[in-house]
Amino acid sequence: MRPCARRAGVPVTLVEQRPNAVAPAHHTSDFAELVCSNSFKSLRHDSAAGLLKEELGAMGSTLIGLADAASVPAGGALAVDRVRFSSLVTQAISAHELIEVERREAIVVPDGPCVIAAGPLCSQALFDALCRRLGTTSLSFFDAAAPIVDAESIDRGVAFVQSRYEDAGAGDYLNCPMDRGEYDRFYDELLGAKRTILRDFEQGDLFSACQPVEEVARTGRDALRFGALKPVGLLDPRSGRRPWAAVQLRAENRGRTAYNLVGFQTNLTWGEQRRVFRLIPGLGHAEFFRYGVMHRNSFVDSPRALDGSFAIPGTTVRLAGQITGTEGYTEAIASGLFAALNTYADLKGLERPALPVTSALGSLVAYATNPATDPYQPMHVNFGLVPPLEGPHLKKRARYRAYADRATRDLLAFLASRPDLFGTF
Repeated sequence: MRPCARRAGVPVTLVEQRPNAVAPAHHTSDFAELVCSNSFKSLRHDSAAGLLKEELGAMGSTLIGLADAASVPAGGALAVDRVRFSSLVTQAISAHELIEVERREAIVVPDGPCVIAAGPLCSQALFDALCRRLGTTSLSFFDAAAPIVDAESIDRGVAFVQSRYEDAGAGDYLNCPMDRGEYDRFYDELLGAKRTILRDFEQGDLFSACQPVEEVARTGRDALRFGALKPVGLLDPRSGRRPWAAVQLRAENRGRTAYNLVGFQTNLTWGEQRRVFRLIPGLGHAEFFRYGVMHRNSFVDSPRALDGSFAIPGTTVRLAGQITGTEGYTEAIASGLFAALNTYADLKGLERPALPVTSALGSLVAYATNPATDPYQPMHVNFGLVPPLEGPHLKKRARYRAYADRATRDLLAFLASRPDLFGTF
């Protein structure tokens, strides 16, 4: 594959507010710092998340390549060493001869051409400036991150290595098994624990994929046991039986010196996190490298605020990432690439790319920019966004595989039709 034409000599000024202004969830001034999970989700071809990664690879995405370079074992998912990933991105940007970095807070919307990729915590000044420019009402939702614990503090006499449906001793996850009594005690203490934001949340306040574990628990005693703590496919080697519930831990780095509590996004105070999460078998003496946090994310009403290229109508000012409501790391990378392609097309007087709606990225863009999407809420890529298949009804797995195969055919045909943007494939 020849180098993409979009990389042919366009100078870029990159404005970054850190370290001069620091968002609540950030800890460094490096680029692409992951503030929530370290997982980019599934790699399976017949999953929407896996398909989107394949599409990004076909489109020449630099960031998805760096994520692969920083990967850590996570079963069938792409998870990264968050420090290494951020470091690789920072190195690539700093070494690029056509990128000039300015460390200052952006507080006005430029006249263009530009891409505003403000991350999950756009500064209030910039978001207010965007709202004035767009003339729309700002939207927001609450997002949460899970805690990370020191691997040395995990009791390996209790926690066991296994991925669901794999033989004991195999897999990429640590599992902390609970019997019924342990689960009930943990559940009761979780519900009664003190929270940082002292109010009950309405469903619309929370992004569904990142609900705090205590909010999920409020929906019913078995909600966690059939969700993040489901024990299906796991066998406790101490008993040879499936536990009543199991907390899974995912490695944060290649050295496996730190583990993330999967599904444990939380709004609990730090003291309560220590007390309640240490009730989990195997974590009785857990040391926390990072406590879970909850914060407000802001996004614009994209279907009414932006055109089909993510631009403010009538301008070459584009938005990308979570501020558009495309929720998730891979989705943020994808929307940034899409915005950049359109900006390049404008600069060179080329036709703007119209991705096939059958593709993962094309369907996500269509959802985020279609005025019929009302009310608008943040969305992960998923097969519910793509047009239905023609022909007889297929069972779920076969249907997803057919969606993915159709998407691949259509996207590769599109890329081949646009050598002015993508070179020759």
